[in-house]
Amino acid sequence: MPEKKKPVIKIGERQIGGEHPVYIIAEMSANHAGSLEHAREIIHAAKESGADCVKIQTYTADTMTIDCDNACFHIEDGTWKGENLYGLYQKAYTPWEWQASLMEEAKRVGIDFFSTPFDRTSVDFLESIGMQFYKIASFELVDIPLIRYVASKGKPMIMSTGMGTLQEIREAVEAAREAGCSQLALLRCASAYPAVSEHMNLAAMTEMERIFNVPTGLSDHSMGSVGAVAAVALGGRIIEKHFCLDRKIKNPDSSFSMEPTEFAAMVRDVRAAQRAVGSASFGATEGEQGNLAFRRSVFVVQDIRAGEILTEENIRVIRPSNGLAPKYYEAVLGKKAAADLKRGTPLQMDMIRGEIK
Repeated sequence: MPEKKKPVIKIGERQIGGEHPVYIIAEMSANHAGSLEHAREIIHAAKESGADCVKIQTYTADTMTIDCDNACFHIEDGTWKGENLYGLYQKAYTPWEWQASLMEEAKRVGIDFFSTPFDRTSVDFLESIGMQFYKIASFELVDIPLIRYVASKGKPMIMSTGMGTLQEIREAVEAAREAGCSQLALLRCASAYPAVSEHMNLAAMTEMERIFNVPTGLSDHSMGSVGAVAAVALGGRIIEKHFCLDRKIKNPDSSFSMEPTEFAAMVRDVRAAQRAVGSASFGATEGEQGNLAFRRSVFVVQDIRAGEILTEENIRVIRPSNGLAPKYYEAVLGKKAAADLKRGTPLQMDMIRGEIK
């Protein structure tokens, strides 16, 4: 019986998957540290270090969450311990007015460029500047409405699956395909910052390729290149790593990002990778458990009186995860509140009148 053909997607003129070269993404994220000049330098340095692509993130603090001092909006552990979600995103975001010029800069130096949108307004903005493909972040894997909206644009999509159970990954893949995405890839990701090698479970990456018939790879937040090399040895064809000019340029992502010489060494190692090991596992790892709290869910964002109708203006899908899962968002719109609800309240089923399917 002939061997099953490996799945391949096409981004521009580039084939990704199968026997094609590994696609290596340099994630800029917050490493510009608020400087447009640093952002431009990162694009040039990524190209010189061997990256195929530079990725940014498109959001504002207001599109990610609300400015609220409730306890659930505070980070208690890890790299960003002591931060409030709203304040963290204010520090880390990439100004939207930069993004068209950064895309042009990438085109000029000959490196691909794409972004991770986090809500409909960021998707609309990226469409307006001609974005050709998209990334869905691990934390947004459960934001089915967002995935559907991105997929409706008909562009290639890469989705990270950190913390995702197999069922959650399946729901995300089905949502993307049903909404019009025919060019889809999945990345294994240990959503801890930094991650550690023993929590990568790279065998899950190969399982995703088998189950969903898509190219796979690794979004790697660990220090060093062991995970990337192992992923490629197991058949991964996309590697994403956070990239900075210098870790001395402090910002929310600098501590777990690669400098140019390190990134270039990883690229060389990845290109030469021969073998690696891992264990099949889905769902949140030990290192990810705390971050489950910062997924998106349905929150009250305006005070609501008992009997008042739930609308797109008074409830939203935002981080953190204390409320209903985003997949219930459309179902609760139009229902009535069972009691007075304050802004910043995570919405629960018992706060809503009537049956929810």
